[in-house]
Amino acid sequence: MPQGLPFHLQDYVQLVDITGRAIREDKRGFIDNNLPPILERLNISSREWLVLTTQFESKFKGLVGCKEKLMLAAKALGLQRRPAYANREAIFH
Repeated sequence: MPQGLPFHLQDYVQLVDITGRAIREDKRGFIDNNLPPILERLNISSREWLVLTTQFESKFKGLVGCKEKLMLAAKALGLQRRPAYANREAIFH
């Protein structure tokens, strides 16, 4: 079996989106037909998604999230150093 998905990422995301729209409204995973595609709703480009799915562990060594949530998590965990934002900013500009 090939490493990873045997088709292009964009095709896979589109498949997930189409499947969610085909699921009955009262079932888990349902996506309303009036909603834009998944990556558009998340404001993530195809390039950003590819980096996240193929390089996540090498790009993010600790906490991951928006800057405000990272600061709250660091405080709650009693971390002495603030979480790094450089990799997140490089991916989500």
